[in-house]
Amino acid sequence: MEQQKLIGAARRTLLQVLGAVGVVLGVAWPGVATADTPRDHLERIGKARPADQKIAQDAGRKAAFFCANCHGDTGSSKYTEVPNLAGQHPLYVLGQIDAFLNGKRKDAFMQGLMKVLSAEEKAQIAVFYAAQPVTPAGTPSSARAAEGRDHFEKNCVRCHGADARGGESFPRLAGQQPEYLRRSLQRYLKVSGERTYPPMTAAVSGLGERNIEAVVEYLANLR
Repeated sequence: MEQQKLIGAARRTLLQVLGAVGVVLGVAWPGVATADTPRDHLERIGKARPADQKIAQDAGRKAAFFCANCHGDTGSSKYTEVPNLAGQHPLYVLGQIDAFLNGKRKDAFMQGLMKVLSAEEKAQIAVFYAAQPVTPAGTPSSARAAEGRDHFEKNCVRCHGADARGGESFPRLAGQQPEYLRRSLQRYLKVSGERTYPPMTAAVSGLGERNIEAVVEYLANLR
């Protein structure tokens, strides 16, 4: 009897391993269920009853306990150089988790944290942050904010949207932390390596370094 239990456990482990390998290789093994990806979990949450979606969000809050140290309890950052996550599209959040894991985004601390999350936890964290209200991070706007709006509409609106709320592939910038915006734009402009995305480098080059501050002020105060 004990031997049968060991054989059964070994078989289940083998099937799980084969399923995970199948996801990586894009192979569906006959008779082997592939491991769920974060997007699979996110899709199920999206189709769930409101009560179950709330359960997933609560689980996401718990899974994000280590994120709260920098990004705040509800995704409104405690530090101006750290981005707000509140109100970001859940698919965008998952995309950034992947970017840290595959090295497209460089930050040793974040890369280490992402490795400890399960596929389900990643999806739960994404829906938790997406459901949180957004409070503009900036101070009351000055005359430069109007100038920044014009530059944003000329160089940024086609990807980030007219209201700067982003979407599945592009981040919400409305109400974002000003220092984070400032640093990110400078990194794209100077191709420093922390962020790599040629279309953004092209857009910031069109914006021009002297206009970055105006755009930052506009976005940080945008409701």
